[in-house]
Amino acid sequence: MSKQRIHVDLHMHSCLSPCGDNEMTPVNLVGLSALNGLDAIALTDHNISLNVPAAIEAGRAYGVTVVPGMELETSEEIHVVCLFPTLELLEEFRQFVVSSYIQIPNRPEIFGEQRIMNAEDEQTGEYPWLLLAPTGISIDDAIPKVLEMGGVAYPAHVDRDSYSTLSVLGAMPYGYPLQFAEISYECDIDALYAQYPFMREYTLIHASDAHYPQFIADPGAELEVDEVSPEGIIKALRELPPGLIL
Repeated sequence: MSKQRIHVDLHMHSCLSPCGDNEMTPVNLVGLSALNGLDAIALTDHNISLNVPAAIEAGRAYGVTVVPGMELETSEEIHVVCLFPTLELLEEFRQFVVSSYIQIPNRPEIFGEQRIMNAEDEQTGEYPWLLLAPTGISIDDAIPKVLEMGGVAYPAHVDRDSYSTLSVLGAMPYGYPLQFAEISYECDIDALYAQYPFMREYTLIHASDAHYPQFIADPGAELEVDEVSPEGIIKALRELPPGLIL
């Protein structure tokens, strides 16, 4: 089977994330991704995944593959991108995540609204519990859990000075089995290598972490896959060799 090179942005937020703009509805973010030439995206709201089904349905209409995902905040306040091959596995993980933290009521006037949407871009509810808080899951437990479930989990925006494994731990997670990590588009790669020389051993994959429509990646990172599907993208990520910049 011949491989295909596709454009991906595997980290973005919808209006369900309290820090996400209300214009980042599932339909809008998928439609804008299509306009920007992206072949595949991952919707990764903070500690939640209730807008992913609508995004997947919108993806079918726009010809964009949507990988089921979540951005987990670990007990150490480190952000981890968690991607799954199916909605069913993501839902199982969501329930595991919810059971791990104390439910604190959201205050929309302070933290922002947490809008649940359907595939017609209609608001169907608002998530009541604050999503901008660490869960009770450590990074050393989170990554193996997702991998065992058939997904892939990796440190988000390692170049940033907050909520990243390098800013919190000064290192990659203990026993981290994969060969890549995510960086932002603002990353100064030379500065990253100067401060953390061991990061040269990892492939670095760009993602937008878009919370607003104007920050959706254009044209995204390039990934070589066997097939354009959540399963194909997760397989490609698991098999990334070290030392590339995507």
